[in-house]
Amino acid sequence: MYEGAVQELIDELGRLPGIGPKSAQRIAFHILEADGADMRRLATAITDVKERVKFCSICGNVSESETCSICRDPRRDPSAICVVEESKDVMAVERTRAYRGRYHVLGGAINPIGGVGPEQLRIRELLNRLSDDAVTEVIIATDPNLEGEATATYLGRMLSTLGIRVTRLASGLPVGGDLEYADEVTLGRAFEGRRNL
Repeated sequence: MYEGAVQELIDELGRLPGIGPKSAQRIAFHILEADGADMRRLATAITDVKERVKFCSICGNVSESETCSICRDPRRDPSAICVVEESKDVMAVERTRAYRGRYHVLGGAINPIGGVGPEQLRIRELLNRLSDDAVTEVIIATDPNLEGEATATYLGRMLSTLGIRVTRLASGLPVGGDLEYADEVTLGRAFEGRRNL
């Protein structure tokens, strides 16, 4: 245990996701040894992001204005909505350059153990967006884990009554992977998602 401000910094850094006690300590000492001007820029960037960034009123993505740049872009296909868990997932899909539709950020995934049910997610807002008949396909792109699968199943059942095409991102073997190292679920998904050559 360190005293005063150093321990407070280590404790606060340790509360960040993915930062354990050792990493928090390393970062704290890096901050202590770093140039003061660099650390003031870091502090300003943290303060600015908390003050200026909000969530898009349409899709829920992060934005510095009322609506995000994707929702404002008239070149985006309004007939498709890709549903993702978090804003970082929007950027992951955008990096592929394979999708030109719009997005809807749920703000998480169904996780009963963590106290997150459908009512805590932005599902009501999604249903409101689907009421104008412009959307013909909803692509569910939740994570391929227990919570993501529960969310996808819930959304699939709910949306199937609306007459809109509901699809789920394919999952299976990664490119460059070996069959012998694939777990049963991944290999099973690969068989389910097979396609003609």
